[in-house]
Amino acid sequence: MVGSCTAQPAGSDHPGWSRSAYAALSYKRHQRSTREGREEDSPCLQHPQPGTTWLSEIMDMIYHDGDVEKCRRDAIYNRVPFLELKAPGEMSGIEQLESTPSPRLVKTHLPVQLLPTSFWEKDCKIIYMARNPKDVAISYYYFHRMAKIHQDPGTKAEFLENFMAGKVPYGSWYDHVRGWWEKKQQKKILYLFYEDMKKDPRQEVQKILQFLGKELAEGIVDRILHHTSFQEMKKNPAANYETMLPILMDHSISPFLRKGVSGDWKNHFTVAQNERFDQHYQKLMAGSDLHFQMEV
Repeated sequence: MVGSCTAQPAGSDHPGWSRSAYAALSYKRHQRSTREGREEDSPCLQHPQPGTTWLSEIMDMIYHDGDVEKCRRDAIYNRVPFLELKAPGEMSGIEQLESTPSPRLVKTHLPVQLLPTSFWEKDCKIIYMARNPKDVAISYYYFHRMAKIHQDPGTKAEFLENFMAGKVPYGSWYDHVRGWWEKKQQKKILYLFYEDMKKDPRQEVQKILQFLGKELAEGIVDRILHHTSFQEMKKNPAANYETMLPILMDHSISPFLRKGVSGDWKNHFTVAQNERFDQHYQKLMAGSDLHFQMEV
């Protein structure tokens, strides 16, 4: 999995795409392919670092009616295949998905304009989760340090500047969250917020169940909430990515599941960085009715 991407989505010439091993499928291939999406699919979408693994684990638990043992059958990255993953010597995300029986859970970080058209054509139920950009930036920095598929992120200050400029894998956080927010006015999309999940996970899980048209007994929901708590997932080898080889993810640098809190950015931003980030945020979010809680 180590190395640069083998293809870059056409039209995505932003420098943030250029070094991402994840950004591996061509846009044209997405547009002409009708194989990837199935009606029963539930794609889970996010810009990187908003609680992707948390949502994936919740969804897998829901699809298996809260059966903990079934959700320990394999690592989360195999239970919920990563659509755009394409790395030398590894099965691609599309290959994984093609061999996965329906109903399938699909993980992707693609911006709205690059999602394969088949998912829209099949009217798939899409769930998008967003997180405040300050926490995303810090989480993404530590992920870059431990995930060897990425180049060294430099200093925290340097990475923050690159994040604000959109010069990170998957490009601008602002474009990503706004693109999906606007798309939900037209398509079947449930838009969730990490901060709401932290404040009231039961309420958010109920939103997911309602969106999927599923009903689960209260005891099963209790089991899902317990199994997908940060404390439980952090010690679960099927969820914490510790089964990844150290040459791919070095947990001695930073654990994959690091803190699982909202507002950790306050332990990292300087006063000057915070003031500049706030000005940048106000400028790029101007005119949008999409709002984020910077802490819980």
